Amino acid sequence: MNNYIGEHLFPGQTGHFFAVLSLVASLVATIAYFKANRTVGITEKQSWIRLARLSFLIETVSVLALFVTLYYIISHHLFEYKYAYTHSDRSLQTEYLLSCFWEGQEGSFMLWSFWHCVLGWILIWRSKDWEAGVMTVISFAQFAIASMLIGIYFFGTKVGSNPFSLLRNEGFLDNAPVFQDVVNGGIRADYLQFIKDGTGLNTLLQNYWMVIHPPVLFLGFASTIVPFAYAMAGLMNRRHDWVKPTIAWACFSGAVLGTGIMMGAAWAYESLSFGGYWAWDPVENASLVPWLVLIAGLHTNLVYNHSGYSLRPTYFFYLFSFLLVLYSTFLTRSGILGDTSVHAFTDLGMNTQLLLFVLVFLLPAIGLFIARYKSIPAIAKEENTYSREFWMFIGALVLFLSGIVIIAKTSVPVFNKIFSTNIAPPEDPEFAYNQIQIFVAIVIGLLSAVAQYFKYKDTPKAFFRKKIWLPTAIALVISIAISTFGVIGYDKKGPGFLVAIHLAIFAAVYAVVANTSYIWLGMKGRLKAAGASVAHIGFGMVLVGILISSSKKTVLSWNTTGITPLRADESHTKNNPTGNPAENLTLFKGVATDMGKYMVTYALDTMNELDRKRYFEIDFKAKKGEEHFKLYPDVIRNNKGMEGFAANPASKHYWYKDIFVYITSFQENNKADTTSFHNQQLKVGDTLFYSNGLMILNKVEKEEPASIFLDMTIVSKDGRRYPARPGIAIDGQQMRAITDTVRSQSMVLKFNRVVDPAAGKLEIGVKESGAITDLLTLKVYEFPMINILWLGVMVMVVGFIMSIVQRQQKSLFRVK
Repeated sequence: MNNYIGEHLFPGQTGHFFAVLSLVASLVATIAYFKANRTVGITEKQSWIRLARLSFLIETVSVLALFVTLYYIISHHLFEYKYAYTHSDRSLQTEYLLSCFWEGQEGSFMLWSFWHCVLGWILIWRSKDWEAGVMTVISFAQFAIASMLIGIYFFGTKVGSNPFSLLRNEGFLDNAPVFQDVVNGGIRADYLQFIKDGTGLNTLLQNYWMVIHPPVLFLGFASTIVPFAYAMAGLMNRRHDWVKPTIAWACFSGAVLGTGIMMGAAWAYESLSFGGYWAWDPVENASLVPWLVLIAGLHTNLVYNHSGYSLRPTYFFYLFSFLLVLYSTFLTRSGILGDTSVHAFTDLGMNTQLLLFVLVFLLPAIGLFIARYKSIPAIAKEENTYSREFWMFIGALVLFLSGIVIIAKTSVPVFNKIFSTNIAPPEDPEFAYNQIQIFVAIVIGLLSAVAQYFKYKDTPKAFFRKKIWLPTAIALVISIAISTFGVIGYDKKGPGFLVAIHLAIFAAVYAVVANTSYIWLGMKGRLKAAGASVAHIGFGMVLVGILISSSKKTVLSWNTTGITPLRADESHTKNNPTGNPAENLTLFKGVATDMGKYMVTYALDTMNELDRKRYFEIDFKAKKGEEHFKLYPDVIRNNKGMEGFAANPASKHYWYKDIFVYITSFQENNKADTTSFHNQQLKVGDTLFYSNGLMILNKVEKEEPASIFLDMTIVSKDGRRYPARPGIAIDGQQMRAITDTVRSQSMVLKFNRVVDPAAGKLEIGVKESGAITDLLTLKVYEFPMINILWLGVMVMVVGFIMSIVQRQQKSLFRVK
């Protein structure tokens, strides 16, 4: 019986019922598919498969019901539920209600499970005699994920976290006196009347990318289980013909996961204010590494299909691509990265369960692979160095090693925790990764360029030289032109790293040119069959965009005023990526300020009541030419117990560059000015000092009918000069002071009186106060050629799709 006024218990009870039902149904499906896979008799096998499909259907319905129920709770603001209270509020826009799912671990597990359901039904429809083995693995994964959502205690140990738990059952109200029933004890029956709103969605997630990025990324994560499941089914059944249907799935997974990762980069570019699109954040790395290993597996898979080599590496790479997804899940959800990543999940107390999630797949996979290793077909003869399969395998190995290096660096907090070490992060985390990955880019770029010009098994040397010399020459000319006329002179990390950048630019351009040429030189213009070449062209464009935009990223907002409210000791705090204070320009409202090739004005600001963001209009006007544009970066007040504001950048897009700007601090004149005037005496020609420079009285001017003005010059420490004319107006018997404000110096001047007419001695009042003007500091970057990066991602995805269509002409996942 409900003793609490206003609670809506039915949605929570419904959700919890379906959470338990999905757990049971996925377990039954796992057992049934496992039995079907082990059964030889057709009749009995079909009987088990029917039971398994029915169970998987119940599992699918349960997952959909979970989604609908949780969305109902969030959208109807039922704050008696912990999930709604901690992840949403009444002012949240409708489009961000789905983002509330992704903010919590439970909702993201639901999303993962949903995509497994979708992929599972495609496999049931198309995998034919592989269904039982493949679906055994996927159903077991569903069981593992379902266990994360039940929130039930078994023998004193909590299993999972129930997204439908009530706020009063989670200890949120225990320490607040307003919720306590002082007469009867416990929580008062009408506690809901005191809960007017939720704590809201994290400000960083209130961005349109966070509505679309997580579903795509989680589809990419979920899809890695398909090659893994085929590989596991192959090991269980001692069959190795699974590699043919798996290629299309690997292409699909590579395309979707790659797109999801780059959507995250776009989110970082437009929301997180990293000062760019990639910062080697641990959560970014945890997404990238499985993709690298998956692509390695795709290439060895192709090698095996054409030459019979590399089946063992194909097993290994496909197994580990999914295992690394699970390990990434542990990293990002255990709370272990909380101090090193700006968007890792917090610890829900499920670390043991998350670790078991990894181990229940890792141990059987490694055990089966080792047990079956000798029985996996392998050609004893080594590959010819003038063969395509040799260089494709080398490329796959480099991708794998690159992923291992990245995940090892990312896992330092794990090593510290396990071995009680205290390995400190590097002073420059980005360079710690870049100094290694730049050489990976060189090798992969070169291999992407030349590998397709080799034939499988053997290639005549004369044939190879005849085909490769022209694209090599063209790439060399283009890359030298980029390095020379593009003035690529990034020397912050020494001449050795600069040389590596130039080599990488050549390798990236080479990949684009050589693969473009191969479509005509090697494939005679058969574009329909050129999916791999198109994907490599896109990958090369991505490398070109990264190298140029990063090495030529230019700070435009160098502090030319000498004024900054920023403190150097706070410049690198989390969610306040100001960097060097000297790279942040201070603007005073309405005052045009010199910023290199632009004059920049903080024109106005306004509060948008709908999204609760304060938008700043920043006017850019080129000193030369007619270029003139406005940008509107914004800030939103932090929530979740964090103080201050989070900044969202704005960009001006050109085909060849982006102008990228975000607010690093702002000061609003909304407080009473309590600063008093400090009176000083002076004569014409005298100089007085103030906190940021000096002031000079040039002359005294008399104007009709009866006014006196002081012609003064204010000279700041950086040499800038500002005119000022405080004065006195006499109207009959009344005398009125006319103050003058020098906004860029936060100073007000007032002409008080004539002290000694004979000596020409005058008295002025000087007031310095931050309350007399609005100001902000901003950081502005120029990213040249960044759009090549985004275009390259799209081209690469098109190449993946072409490869899928090429191999599955009538259906994306038809098994032949």
